[in-house]
Amino acid sequence: MNERGRPGLRIKRIHDPVEPGDGLRVLVDRVWPRGVSKEEAQLDEWAKELAPSTELRRWFGHDPDKWGGFRQRYRAELQSSEKERKMEELARATGSGGVTLLYAAKDREHNNAAALRDFLAGKMED
Repeated sequence: MNERGRPGLRIKRIHDPVEPGDGLRVLVDRVWPRGVSKEEAQLDEWAKELAPSTELRRWFGHDPDKWGGFRQRYRAELQSSEKERKMEELARATGSGGVTLLYAAKDREHNNAAALRDFLAGKMED
């Protein structure tokens, strides 16, 4: 179970230790995180296509006051057809060992992985 009580779909910082319960480990940042080697990351996949656009990421700047606007704009980006297929793959993977969405931001609440997790969880409930 993740911190919101949803089995199968979790988020965590890429700097946090790898754990057996992580399941499929997917980095959802557009830029490779500083200070982490590919070996340390132990990624199964780097889903750059699910990261917010460079423009949106720069606009947000991890400012908690812009969180609502960021989530709204990011959702609009996620609804593009090119991203739908990747999200469907992740949704299917949550049932087989779970998925951990990895991010590099220091803020554990206001980051693209949290917004993506909530978006995917909403799609899985539909």
